Amino acid sequence: MNENEIGKIIVDTAIAIHRELGPGLLETVYEIILAYKLEKHGLALKKQVSIPIEYQGIKFNEGFRADILVENKVIIELKSVESISKTHKK
Repeated sequence: MNENEIGKIIVDTAIAIHRELGPGLLETVYEIILAYKLEKHGLALKKQVSIPIEYQGIKFNEGFRADILVENKVIIELKSVESISKTHKK
């Protein structure tokens, strides 16, 4: 399965979850449910994965932590906010 096929499953699943649960829950709630649903789709995933970065030739193992890594191909970074600002739209 390629990244686009995985991405379609992720987006479709996330939209279905949001329609069912609505807005206003904590990010962790959406993360747990999304991971559960993606696993039910047969996708392999890892949660809270450390992604290293390199800066000026130095490798930092804790560059950032991805919420979910799907099939070692697609990073999901969930956000739950009170309202959408101009910054979010960029």
